[in-house]
Amino acid sequence: MNKSYRQGQILKLIRSRRIHTQEELAQALKEIGIHATQVTLSRDIRELGLAKTPEGYRQITPESAGPDFQFLAAEFVQDVRVAQNLMVLKTSPGNANTVAAALDREQWPEIVGTVAGDDTILVILPDSATAQQLRARVLELLEVGG
Repeated sequence: MNKSYRQGQILKLIRSRRIHTQEELAQALKEIGIHATQVTLSRDIRELGLAKTPEGYRQITPESAGPDFQFLAAEFVQDVRVAQNLMVLKTSPGNANTVAAALDREQWPEIVGTVAGDDTILVILPDSATAQQLRARVLELLEVGG
């Protein structure tokens, strides 16, 4: 298990439920097959910029941010297509990665994942209906941004 994966799972856990102690965090990680010592968890918590709040651990240090998805979509997205549970965003050449990273930062719960090439982003969704809804949402953002 590599450090990046473990830290990504920690962020996913603290965003999805309340975790108040390192022991709870260790147990939650163990439930998903990740074993980590207290020393490792302490280091991960520090490196991720997590702090204890009344709601549990939260990330205080913002992740490396950039322009938001709406701004980048308005600037670079040229087409939005749906094929069953997949949505494809076509961008101008060389911009798919930047747009996909901004979309990932949005943390929209309906998005399972994204894959970006040079000018194409594949957005994976759980089903066809969700793909159609997300397409409508993206098109709405493009109208507002344009």
